[in-house]
Amino acid sequence: MDIKDIIKPENLVYKKTDHMTDKVLSYCPGCGHGTAHRILMEVIDEMGVRADTIGVAPVGCSVLAYDFMNIDMQGAAHGRAPAVATGIKRCWPDKFVFTYQGDGDLAAIGTAETIHACNRGENITILFINNGIYGMTGGQMAPTTLEGMRTTTSPYGRDLESMGNPIKITELIANLPGVHYVTRQAVHTPRYVRRTKKAIFKAFDIQKNKKGLSFVEIVSNCNSGWKMTPNQSNIWMEDNMFPYYPLGDIKVDGKIINE
Repeated sequence: MDIKDIIKPENLVYKKTDHMTDKVLSYCPGCGHGTAHRILMEVIDEMGVRADTIGVAPVGCSVLAYDFMNIDMQGAAHGRAPAVATGIKRCWPDKFVFTYQGDGDLAAIGTAETIHACNRGENITILFINNGIYGMTGGQMAPTTLEGMRTTTSPYGRDLESMGNPIKITELIANLPGVHYVTRQAVHTPRYVRRTKKAIFKAFDIQKNKKGLSFVEIVSNCNSGWKMTPNQSNIWMEDNMFPYYPLGDIKVDGKIINE
């Protein structure tokens, strides 16, 4: 049988959405960013809102997003993506606007922009990739770095007495009245990829219906920054990150779950 007969459309199990560019991903092998990019673009593709979607990517590993997402993208200064997204959404209220941010960007340099955009209830979607480290700029300690976790600026591990506690920024945001939907997911297995894609669908649907801000955290690995193989980093993430940053919905329809 000729290969052309095998790859007919009816035989395809999966096909990359054309909402992703053909540029080869430059992320470290095993990084969760590529998977997060893909399912985000699949959601936009399946909703048929490509022409009406604008993404905002600030500094950090997320700054590369506009190389791979084949949609309208806008750059932002480090930490300022929610402010830029607010301006875009207020100019074009019928557009789907999202930010794609890392933990150092969102929970440290851009804490004020994040908190105030959420508190105002801007009708946008914030996607937050939490790998507990500054991945692009040298592997420094981030606000989300766990106790005892080694980084280039905490080589002996994060010490709570001198360095403070890891911030559960997602739980803090869930308490703000302007936030309609808050969830924490992951992308390291097919099961969790499906759950995360469902959460992103929900977030965009909430924006479509003008119900307020949605905040989707994706706990991910940084095998390069953590000095591990991709498989080791996923196991470490399950054993260490998930207990401190438990997965699941935190706030749905404006109500905190199990409050």
